[in-house]
Amino acid sequence: MAAFKDYYDILGVARSADEKQVRSAFRKLAAKHHPDRNRDDPTAEERFKEVNEAYTVLSDPEKRRVYDQYGPTGAPPPPPPGGGGRTVFTTAEGVDAEGFSDFFRTLFGGAYTTHGTAGGDPFGTFGTGRMTRGGRPVDVRPPSAEATLEIDLVDAYKGGVRTLRLEGTTLDVTLPAAARDGSRLRLRGQAPGGGDLILRIRHRAHQRYRLEGDTIHVQVDVPDHLAVLGGEVRVPTLDGDVEMRLPPGSQTGRRLRLRGRGWPRADGARGDAQAEVRVVVPTEPDPEVRALYERLRALAGGTEAAPEG
Repeated sequence: MAAFKDYYDILGVARSADEKQVRSAFRKLAAKHHPDRNRDDPTAEERFKEVNEAYTVLSDPEKRRVYDQYGPTGAPPPPPPGGGGRTVFTTAEGVDAEGFSDFFRTLFGGAYTTHGTAGGDPFGTFGTGRMTRGGRPVDVRPPSAEATLEIDLVDAYKGGVRTLRLEGTTLDVTLPAAARDGSRLRLRGQAPGGGDLILRIRHRAHQRYRLEGDTIHVQVDVPDHLAVLGGEVRVPTLDGDVEMRLPPGSQTGRRLRLRGRGWPRADGARGDAQAEVRVVVPTEPDPEVRALYERLRALAGGTEAAPEG
């Protein structure tokens, strides 16, 4: 008699657990014990197969009914009425189940041949398994899952390690430098169930920079006197502040181009940065500065204000 398998205990669910609870428990355990995530643990594959076997039974209403009724007895179910053989359980694709226990095979009539690991996987069939289609063995892979990773524009430019939480799991993701908005990053074997996790990069709006194509746009506040007289201004870029010469008589809206200070391109070159001038005036000038503005107004043909006090 094959040793009894408590599938409810293996998945950590109550006997009254519904389909959603069974599925959720399986997803967590399959991700935790998948061999691709535990390459240094020789016992991980066996635990993974055990979890997969438990889900294969408890996720299928008919197999679960047979298990609940006949599993504790250790005996296979009787043949169907009018039949002359054992009860056979298959799937539409004829899923194989290598590594499933003798208990499973005894209970379900040996309907599962042994070509690879598979079973009731909510993501499809695991990558270590095979299916038969049209009588031919077909290699299958776990399907990919997608998630969105929102990052600051400057962080996207610099790249580096970012922490992502996905269904209760924390992943440290190494983001390549200059990841573009909408680009995708594939993480092998990091999806729930062992498939690939595809991260779609999204840039959050930045308070200072705006990216259009390969060009970085930035606004530069320039004091009115510097706009009139010209001089050196500090322009923020993705690589830090740089100084550049502002021509005399610059108006709000004037654009200054910084070549090669934009977003990196695939060919190794870089786009440009454009600094847009915004002329600003003092909102609360001190008495000396105010007096100079009064003098300027008089020189321009206005009425000079009487001295205060």
